[in-house]
Order: sequence, then structure tokens, then C-alpha cells
Amino acid sequence: MPSPSPSPAAEAEPTAGTTVSSRPGRFRRRRLPPRAAAWVRVGTHVLAGVFVLVAILVPDRLDRFTLQGFFRLPVEALFLAILLLVLPARARRVAAVAAGSLLGLSTVLKCLDMGFYQTLARPFDLVFDWVLLTDAADWVKDSFGHAGEVLAVIGAIVLLIAVLVLSALTMVRLSNMMARHRAVAVRTTLVLGVVWITCFTLGVQFAGVPFATNGYSQFLANRVQYVREGLGDADVFRKQLAVDAYAKTPSGQLLTGLRGKDVLFTFIESYGRVAIDNPAMAPEIDRTLTEGNARLKSAGFAAQSGWLRSPVTGAGSWLAHSTFLSGLWIKNQQRYRTLTTGDHATLTKYFQKTGAWRTVGIVPGVRKAWPEGKYFGLDHIYDSTHLGYEGPYFSWTPVPDQFSLEAFQKLEHGKKNRDPIMAEIILASSHNPWSPIAHIIDWKDLGDGKIFYKIKKEGTNPTEVWKSAQRVRTEYRKAIQYSLDSLTQWMQRYGDDNTVLVFLGDHQPVPTVTGGTANKDVPVTIVARDPKVLKRVSGWGWTDGLKPADNAPEWAMDQFRNRFLKAFGPQP
Repeated sequence: MPSPSPSPAAEAEPTAGTTVSSRPGRFRRRRLPPRAAAWVRVGTHVLAGVFVLVAILVPDRLDRFTLQGFFRLPVEALFLAILLLVLPARARRVAAVAAGSLLGLSTVLKCLDMGFYQTLARPFDLVFDWVLLTDAADWVKDSFGHAGEVLAVIGAIVLLIAVLVLSALTMVRLSNMMARHRAVAVRTTLVLGVVWITCFTLGVQFAGVPFATNGYSQFLANRVQYVREGLGDADVFRKQLAVDAYAKTPSGQLLTGLRGKDVLFTFIESYGRVAIDNPAMAPEIDRTLTEGNARLKSAGFAAQSGWLRSPVTGAGSWLAHSTFLSGLWIKNQQRYRTLTTGDHATLTKYFQKTGAWRTVGIVPGVRKAWPEGKYFGLDHIYDSTHLGYEGPYFSWTPVPDQFSLEAFQKLEHGKKNRDPIMAEIILASSHNPWSPIAHIIDWKDLGDGKIFYKIKKEGTNPTEVWKSAQRVRTEYRKAIQYSLDSLTQWMQRYGDDNTVLVFLGDHQPVPTVTGGTANKDVPVTIVARDPKVLKRVSGWGWTDGLKPADNAPEWAMDQFRNRFLKAFGPQP
């Protein structure tokens, strides 16, 4: 005979030692003891408050991180508390989600700024810099393959969503807590408001840091101003693009002072003023320039040098190159695209327009199609795959400078019975991260470049180098010395009466090397054996030799094109 079914009351009475469950047969959830639950609740609220304060107070530059900076009272937190206290329940929840999302977005923007300040010495541009994220994805693809690129993109998207959700939930939690403890929240906000006003008025500081701050509001206001300026920049640049003092000059009157000469415009990557001025690097660079000057002088050459102010720092070489050649200030990617899809003539294109020069580009840093080369007026382009190099990469650099110059000699300059050449040459060995670095070898031993495999093995490990700012500066200095030695030795070896060399840095190196200076100067030098060439620029006030004096003229880089065309055009 079956036993009677248990009564509902019996089912509701658990035996000692069992855990309460609302659904028999499912995983049973344990409840924390009341005291532990209270501690968890309080700890969660504290963490939420700390998260909001840190997000508001964190700077957007790594070099501004200080412990004292996080022990300040931000006025934005007080305004946010007042807003959440005065709004009704439904509007409060909406405001909390919106404020949390804004806080999350601004935190992401600050993180982007940190990276941009470390490489470009400027903040992330919300209007123009999105295309650079595509370049970053391409770099990941080149370094880690397509799978690595996909994982990196997915990881970035997931991280962005996680930050936004966490920020919104954090703000909702804090708003609910203030609603439950309204009286305490109101009194606390009023007291802190009085403290902020008093400290701000009196300029109270702790360890040299103002206690009352409105830095987050200033950060947002600056961002809004940057966006407004960026949105209006396209119209400003279109007007500048339409102006060209030499657009209607007949080709027969262009560059008459250089007819029959080989003219080489050579960019040395990251060759900035810091290499000459910084006490940690100046003695070795000065010795290299002195030796190079003596080398050129022994071959009958003379030189004059000055300063140019680049539109970029740390990276963005193509912006500096196009500024120098176009005579326009190309400070962002949008300007670059507008320039290279238009018909504004560059200095190189004016050489092509005359019909008196064969125009070529030696661009070892280019590894794929470069349609802009046609815009710059280059009859033929030699990229990294067309220089005959079969040696190893040196970190980012596909081809060592000495080999690039020797390849130019074999492919173009050394040919017999040829037309005069105008060449744009980009020397990339001094490109970040400057490790490992090639060194000068006998020019006769260059061959196909395989000799550099041994040289690379003897080089430094970039991972180890970048652990120390001092080592980074040392390797940077060695890279600049290598580029300068390669160029001056090539001139001594292959230059003649008809060779005119213009070489310059494209921008200052990254802040790790410069120490965060705002200076954007780069050296520029003209070398020639024919005294008539340098006589045409004698009025520029440049310094004799390869090293510009501290007080040598400083021009914005976009001024060079027109000054050069005027100096080497028809003279009165």
C-alpha cells in the first residue's frame, strides 16, 4: 500500500543543514549572511564611486600621471550628484545611463589620447584620425596575420562595449543609492560644494596640485572646440588649395637655375632638432656632422643649413613630405587626401612639367601600391620590392639606407648618356623603433643585401631597448648617424659638379626621445659643388656646413617650395 503524499506544509519545512531553493531539481543558490551581504553592497558602492572619480580625474597623457592627481575634488562630480538628486525617478535613470555612457566614451577617448601623445605628441582627432585606426589594423595584420587582425578588432569592439556598459551600470547604481539615502546625499553634496568653492577661490593645493578642479569640463570643452575647427577645416583648405603663385608660370621659366643638374630631395626619417640640441646625443651627432662636412669638403662640395618647422611630430611622415613638396600645410589625413586627389602642383611635379628632368622616387618604406606617386609627378617609382634587396628587414625598415642609395646609383644615377634626374629619396633606417640598426660597410660588399643578415644578428633587441628611455635615445642617435654617414659617403663617392642634394628631417621623433618638447623643428641642408647653386640661396641667411646654428632662420615647412622656386627661377 503506497505511503501518503507529504503535505505542502511538510515540503516547506527544510531540515537542518539544507539550503533553501525555490525550484526543486535546479541548482540551489546560497544566500550570503546578512553582514557579508552588507559589506559586499557597501564595497560595490565604493568601487562605483572610485570608478567615476578616476574616470573624471585621469589625465589623457601618460606624462601627467601622478598619485596626487587622483586625490582632488572634481566639480563635475558635484554637478552630476545635484542633477541626479533633483530629477524624478524615471528621468534620473535616463540621466544616469546617459552620463555613464558619456563618461565611458570620454575614458576611451582619453586612452586614445594617451597613445597618440606617446607617438604623435598630440591628442586623437575625432574628425580626421579614424582612418589611422585602419592603418593600425593593417599594421597588426602585417605583424600577426589576418587572424591576429580579426582578433584585435573583435577585442577592441568588445572592450569598448564593456567599458560603456560598465560605466552606465556604475552610474545607475550610484543614482539608486543616492535616492535611497537622499537626505545624507543632499547634505554631503552641499558640504562638498562649499569645500570646492572655498578651495577653488583660495587656490588650495596639496603637493603642488590644486585640490578643487574643473579639468574634466575643460577636457570636454577642448574636444568640442577641436571638432568644430575640424569640421570647418575642409572649407579653409579648399581655399588655400586654389592659390598657387607658380600655376601659370611657363615651363621655360621654371627652375632655370638648375638646368642640367641632378637634384636630389632626400628625407631622413625622424631627423629632428632634438638630435642636434639634446645634450645626451649632441656630441656624437656633432662629430658625425663635422666628419660628414669634412668628407664633402674634400670632394669639393659646400653646404648651407637652416631649420624647418614640420606639421607633425613622432609619425605621419607622408604629411610632412607633402607639406614640403606642395607648399601647403598638410596637418591631417583629410588634407592629404584632398591634396593628392587634386591638381595642385608639387615641387617635384614642377620639375616634371619642365620636361628637363627624369623624375624618380626611391621609396623603400613603400610595400604596396602607392597611387599618390603619380600625383607627386614621379616618372618612375622604386619601392622596397624593386631595389634588388634580398636581405632582412631591420625592424620596420625594409631596406637599409646605404643599400637604397647604392640601388639608386645602379638603377638611375650611374647610367651613362642619361637625362638629368630629379629624385625624391626617402631614407627609412632612422624610422621608429631604431632597433636593430644596420651599420656602414664597404660599398663594394653590398651585393644583393644578404650580407645584412649577419649584421642584423649582431644588433639590439627592440623589446629590451624600449624598456629604457635612455637606451631608446641611444639607438635613435645611432640610427641618425647611420643615415647621415650613408648620405655623405654616397655624395663623396658618386657626386659630381652637376649634383645638388637637398636633405632634411621630416619630423621630430616620438616623445620618448624628445622628452615631450613642443618644438617641431627639423634640419634642412643644401649641398652642391657648383658655387652658383649656393649663391642663389645666399640671401636665406643659412649656416655654412651641415649643422644649422641655433639662431639660423626657421621657416614653416610649407614655405620652402615657393622660396626654392623663386631662388632657382629667372634672376633679375
